[in-house]
Amino acid sequence: MPSRRTDRLRPASIASHLGVMVAVAAVMGVLVAGLAIPFAAVTGLSTRTVADGMDKIPSDLTAEPLAQRTRLLGRDGAVLATLYDQNRVNVPLAKVAPIMRKAIIAIEDYRFYQHGALDLKGTMRAFVTNQASGGSTQGGSSITQQMVKMTLVNQAKTKAEQQAATADTYQRKINELRYAIAFEEKYSKDWILERYLNIAYFGDGAYGIEAASRHYFSRPASDLTLRQAALLAGLVKNPTGYDPTNNPDRARERRNIVLTRMAQLNVVSQSEAQKAESQPLGLKVTATRNGCVSSAAPFFCDYAIQYLLADTGLGKTIEDRRRLLFSGGLTIKTTVDLRYQRAADDSVSRHVHPTDQAIGGLAMVVPGTGEVRALAQSRPMGSSKKKGETYLNYVVPKRYGDANGFQAGSTFKAFVLSAAITQGIPLSTQISSPQTVSIPENRYRVCNGHYLLSTDVWSPENSTGSGTFDLYKGTQLSVNTFFAQLEERTGLCAPTTLAKKMGVNVPDRDVVGPFTLGVTDVDPLTMAGVYATFGARGKWCEPRPVSTVLNSAGKTIEDYPAKCQQLLRTDVADAVNDILKGVQEPGGFGYDAGLALAQQSAGKTGTTSDNKAVWFDGYTPNLATVAMIAGANSLGHPLSLNGQTVGGVYIEGAHGSTTAGPMWGDAMKVIQDYLPDETFSSPNPQTIQGQSVLVPSLGGQGTDAAGAALRQAGFVPVVGPTVDSSYPAGTVAYLSPGSGTSVGTGSTVTIYVSDGTPYVAPQPTPQAQPNGNGDGNGNGNGKGRKNGRGNGRGGR
Repeated sequence: MPSRRTDRLRPASIASHLGVMVAVAAVMGVLVAGLAIPFAAVTGLSTRTVADGMDKIPSDLTAEPLAQRTRLLGRDGAVLATLYDQNRVNVPLAKVAPIMRKAIIAIEDYRFYQHGALDLKGTMRAFVTNQASGGSTQGGSSITQQMVKMTLVNQAKTKAEQQAATADTYQRKINELRYAIAFEEKYSKDWILERYLNIAYFGDGAYGIEAASRHYFSRPASDLTLRQAALLAGLVKNPTGYDPTNNPDRARERRNIVLTRMAQLNVVSQSEAQKAESQPLGLKVTATRNGCVSSAAPFFCDYAIQYLLADTGLGKTIEDRRRLLFSGGLTIKTTVDLRYQRAADDSVSRHVHPTDQAIGGLAMVVPGTGEVRALAQSRPMGSSKKKGETYLNYVVPKRYGDANGFQAGSTFKAFVLSAAITQGIPLSTQISSPQTVSIPENRYRVCNGHYLLSTDVWSPENSTGSGTFDLYKGTQLSVNTFFAQLEERTGLCAPTTLAKKMGVNVPDRDVVGPFTLGVTDVDPLTMAGVYATFGARGKWCEPRPVSTVLNSAGKTIEDYPAKCQQLLRTDVADAVNDILKGVQEPGGFGYDAGLALAQQSAGKTGTTSDNKAVWFDGYTPNLATVAMIAGANSLGHPLSLNGQTVGGVYIEGAHGSTTAGPMWGDAMKVIQDYLPDETFSSPNPQTIQGQSVLVPSLGGQGTDAAGAALRQAGFVPVVGPTVDSSYPAGTVAYLSPGSGTSVGTGSTVTIYVSDGTPYVAPQPTPQAQPNGNGDGNGNGNGKGRKNGRGNGRGGR
């Protein structure tokens, strides 16, 4: 004989069920007069006890704003990345399809609009059904009660609060009831349903109806159909168990239960429900990725986040700012142009591979605004070392990317060049630049008129030739000994101060003679900001990745306008541009390397000691782009590029123009089509020539007196070698340029010292070869490899 269900209702079970009934009746007794069950004393839980407990619960539960996902947008409005702790997009009830509202009410609380905080009929029905079946099959909580529980869970800040919000106790139910009553008194039913739909978890990382609709069906909640609405409504009860992406059969079964219930309540017709039940799930899943890893511009994205986290205007603490960024539902309008970004990414990936013993980076900044258009680096974002991935951002300042940067080589000569022009040294100034020079460092002036306290002697060498050069050729050929002497004239204060104002972190240890050869570690973005200053005719603008931040309501909460300073006079910047555009013209390193564009451009090469890093800093009047390739192992420690295979190409000797330059050129030759065709302003002729002065006649004078006279005339005297002359020994034999020559102020005049014996020409013989006396200018072909003290090499 089959057993009867009555054999399961043993005395212990009966007592337990009676206790539950007492508790439910007691709670109801507080709410509805006369409903209390008279045998409450069975468990000692009375109406008064419950009422007293409820009176102690605060009646007002603050409904804090729900966490929403933040979007980062490119300049064209395309989504660059989403950030969230909970993937949610809040929507008003009016933007939820009516069939969705009906579906959730039908399955969760069909009398929602008829009852108060507690549905007595629904609770008793669920209680009786559950007790009869010996388990829990129907929920008795109203939508308001469920919303209260979700709110408590969502707003829990500690483990204790989380446990209290989910504890399987009658006290929790009493707490929820008290808060539910307060919500029903304070808010409308539509407000409660709207919050419920926005706070509910729908599985697979989707919070709220809008995110769920877009995730599972790739459409807004306002466009949901019957079968889609039924599926989503069924998920709320068990989002993980009914997740259609992992459990499609269970999800379909649950969806059909919802459809059946909707038909029973006449929400839809029987035929409509049956038709929907016969259909497949119809998923069209769209993943909403969190963070920057999958972004179209991952390192720009990361830079933008770090930039905002550093802004105290978005919160007092970093944690406050992080919470706003990842939970505030912000819209962040960035400055990135994805066309530029793609060109930068393509070029970097072509020239430097992720697992190479090198790091390639590109940074692009708009002159006059500081807007960052693109950032790219060869090592992708990620944690796989085998794939060459990293989370270090090598193209931005350390405070934003945690990387230390690399020495910039001769790209720093632009600071000394700018200081020289600012101080009135004409571009026509001639400086004799032999293959090597030795300069005591205590001859370099620092700030406040003091001289460098050092006993060292700096002996740089050239890698690009020697001779006598003006500022045009000395810069375009990147002659190290030329700039060592030019820096002696400008002093160290002006160029290092200018670099600091342009965002370069120059430590005190780098305020030395080799500063001009780029011994300071720096990043491509900072250097792009530096060279953008020349393109903007002397106006430096702080690089910035963000223009505006909007809150979840679309209201601007923070603006990021251009922060600019006129650091150089326009005539100074015009002169720098006139010199540096020669690098991109016939005979220049950039031109010879095939880097010339269809529009006017300028540039400067940089190569560091031992060829550990090479740079090409190039720009047009409307875009500055810096390319850097640095030798580095998997930990980012510097290595020489010489002898490395980078981007599939073996490098015998790395140079700024031939190694980093092509990476710059491949990107810019794409981007130039997006840029207006502008030209640099012509420099002031006075800046080029300076004031022409006749070299005085000083033959036979003492060298000290001759030097003083030359300085008074506006020249820079240099004592040269001893030569045959009829003038007394130790006096001036002759000058170069010669006495009576018209020369621009600031030019070097070499004093040749007499040995006191007249010059006697050698007698010619058939075997003799004419050798001449030379002009003291060198042969122009030296290829020295060392600069001393680990300094930049300059050069190509």
